[in-house]
Amino acid sequence: MWSRGARRPTLAGQLLLLQLAVIAVVLAIVAVISLRQSTASFADDRGSRMRSVAEYLANVAVVRSEVGDSGARRTLAPAIDRALRLSGATTVSIADPDGIVVASSDPGDVGRPAVLEESRVREGRGWSGDVTVDGERAVAAHAPILDDRGELVGLSIAEQDYPSTWARLTDAASDLALFLGVGAALGVAGSYLVSRIVRRRTRGLGPREIATLADHREALLHSIREGVVAVSGEGRVTLLNDGARSLLGLDEDAVGRPVDALGLDPDVVALLTGETETRDAVALVRGRVLVMNHRPASSRGEGIGSVTTMRDRTEVAAVQNQLSSNLSITDTLRAQTHEFANQLHTISGLVQLGEYDEVRSLVGTLSRRRAETDAAVAERVRDPAVAALLVAKSSVAAEAGVTLRLDETSSLPALEPVDSADLTTVLGNLVDNAVDACRGRGDATVTVHLDASDAQVTLTVSDDGPGVPTELRESVFSRGFSTKPDVPGGRGIGLALVRMICTERGGDVTLSSDGDGRDGATFRVQLPREAARDQEH
Repeated sequence: MWSRGARRPTLAGQLLLLQLAVIAVVLAIVAVISLRQSTASFADDRGSRMRSVAEYLANVAVVRSEVGDSGARRTLAPAIDRALRLSGATTVSIADPDGIVVASSDPGDVGRPAVLEESRVREGRGWSGDVTVDGERAVAAHAPILDDRGELVGLSIAEQDYPSTWARLTDAASDLALFLGVGAALGVAGSYLVSRIVRRRTRGLGPREIATLADHREALLHSIREGVVAVSGEGRVTLLNDGARSLLGLDEDAVGRPVDALGLDPDVVALLTGETETRDAVALVRGRVLVMNHRPASSRGEGIGSVTTMRDRTEVAAVQNQLSSNLSITDTLRAQTHEFANQLHTISGLVQLGEYDEVRSLVGTLSRRRAETDAAVAERVRDPAVAALLVAKSSVAAEAGVTLRLDETSSLPALEPVDSADLTTVLGNLVDNAVDACRGRGDATVTVHLDASDAQVTLTVSDDGPGVPTELRESVFSRGFSTKPDVPGGRGIGLALVRMICTERGGDVTLSSDGDGRDGATFRVQLPREAARDQEH
């Protein structure tokens, strides 16, 4: 139980020593109490007997008649010896009214003053108590010797010395030593067992090592920028580092409080207290995008709570948003280039064949179709950016064999730049997701419906794809999730960005789908307009 190197006792060793010290103190207290009880019992028992002896001796006729005689030492000796044998006293003496011993079982006491201390025997009153004779403590009893006229003629004194401490202990309980020995043995065995358990639980570390590990852990947790939150099985915060406190906007007194009493968003509370493992969950907290990973913790197979780590990905999300827009534009340009190249190849072939009438007819058809598409979009969508996106996405959809249709009841006025930018991002991601779901399905259609009021913009994107199963309705909005197992790692970001933008603006995105391959999926988005948000604030 001793640590290596410095040879200091381990925590288990120190615990064993401490418990042994406690046992020793307990045994000492037991011994003291036993000694006091034995002393009190001896004083009561022997005090009563000494009082009886003193009274007996004071009432002996020869003592009463000869106490004042000059030969009292010799004449009273038989009565004193008889009282000594009967009582077991240490000393039995007779003194004159002035307290001078005239006869005693100890010849050396004759002629010396008797030790009376607080006794009032010379006033004619009997007394018993403790006295100190030649430095030794004794139980004493005094009785007045009265003649036939009731006058005080002497003092009867009986004394018995207190036995030794060991004698009193053994007298109090003959098997006290056995009890103490058994108690000490059991205490040592129990202490050793506890120390072994502690040693196993602490892996043989001493207090210094444990304190060092705790200090290092605190320094590590509070030095990293990522947030770390530990929650007990009862739902209370047990650990919260500086990063988590800053990201979640919590005070220093959050540790020890229930998670649901911290004023956090219900989705964040559910994530922090969840019983299942969660990876890369996106949450919007105080205008910042947090990527959170949650994992339950257990000890010896028993759940003890959970640990959640979080990273600030606000800037990364903004870059991903911009990158997604750029990729969408790139795909759109590539699709239009491919479409124009096919049309040019057709025109070139007709020219080479001399089919000039067919060339004029084809060019007219293409121009008229493009003009009708542009006019249909421009008539219902007054915002240039959104209208341009719809026109461009129609080419991407056509390349995938999907028809992109704008609902005839759609109506969208020109928007503020901020509203227009967010709407184009959301619309582009939803259309791309719908086209991708319909890819390879014959006569598939993606329908877009736009509507706007003074307070918000409502967007609905429906497709004829296979739909989304009920158990995946929430998972599709998670970062990195995709219903296609063979998609590259870069997929699964679009819908997460859509929810992030909607949440950040105070809006909402919902998904309805039977997931049976007939009705496809419908995403409905509500985005508050910037002017309405400013009025609220």
